[in-house]
Amino acid sequence: MENFFEKLEPSYTFEIFPPKGNASTAGTYAVIDSLVSFNPDLISVTYGAGGSSRDNTVEITSGIQNKYHVCGVAHLTCVGTTRNELRDILNRLKANNVRNILALRGDLKDESDLGEFHHASELIKFIKDEFGNDFDVFAACYPEKHPEAKSLEEDLIHLKEKCDLGVKALISQLFFDNDIFCAWRDKARAIGIKQPIIAGVMPITSAAQISKVVELCGASVPERVRRFVNVYGHNQGAVKEAGIAYATEQIIDLLARDVEGIHLYTMNQADTVRRIDAGIRSVLYTRRYKSN
Repeated sequence: MENFFEKLEPSYTFEIFPPKGNASTAGTYAVIDSLVSFNPDLISVTYGAGGSSRDNTVEITSGIQNKYHVCGVAHLTCVGTTRNELRDILNRLKANNVRNILALRGDLKDESDLGEFHHASELIKFIKDEFGNDFDVFAACYPEKHPEAKSLEEDLIHLKEKCDLGVKALISQLFFDNDIFCAWRDKARAIGIKQPIIAGVMPITSAAQISKVVELCGASVPERVRRFVNVYGHNQGAVKEAGIAYATEQIIDLLARDVEGIHLYTMNQADTVRRIDAGIRSVLYTRRYKSN
């Protein structure tokens, strides 16, 4: 299997989302056409709530892997999904030469939605038990703890359990405060988590995005970010400019702190990625050369 960690550190990766239902995938492929020009180490493809974009995730991840020859990572959630359904999806991915999975529980609206799986760790174990080493499995991590965890310490214990099942690498939930991320990374290392930890960064491109992000993942928002959103909030273009500048500075600082990878939540906005890429490229490659 392709191992993008054999490339120079730090890794440089993107996340995109597929269209829902029967909507055309043409727009998504246009985004991918642009993203591959930035030479990412992998592109991950999200999985809609309840599997609403399941078929598109399989198709697009396969295209990334086979058409563009970039490592494709398929998100896979287990909420409300049976073992037979997961087995079928995994067999389809395998048949299409997709051998990288980001294993997630998925968003939970109600306890009754859980079905046969209650935690991402159960999904990881299922993949390993059923398919052995056919897939490299990635897992998510939360620098400010999972919203449902009672404490950061409890969340780290559960993360260690996932890692011990044979996870290849960790991709972090988005965050805006690098100090918080680095302090959490030190705690993860202290309890024996050795997998590469890829830092998730989402550029802010609208004022509405902030409240939605906080609601979904509980990321804290630094005063500096709140300030530019409040001041420029009536002008989306100005918010986007400030958000791109902030994300660029955030990544440059993370690279200086020796992160093992940057994962850009692109929101399918290739132009935003282009702007950030232009700002970080020399720093990214300086780190890669130094690492070598």
